[in-house]
Amino acid sequence: MPETNTTKIKARREREGWQLVGGSKHDKYKKAGMPTIMVPRHKTVTPLVARSIAKAAGWE
Repeated sequence: MPETNTTKIKARREREGWQLVGGSKHDKYKKAGMPTIMVPRHKTVTPLVARSIAKAAGWE
């Protein structure tokens, strides 16, 4: 099951070289050769949203 804590999701993104490029209600991350990924600014996300983020980031 993917991580649902957004703090941990954001930390992993930054370790892997993703760049925070803005956003208002969501944080927008970009990395060369990967799609832009939006991470909601909540403490946790639902398992479905976490799975979607993990797939887009290539973690699954």
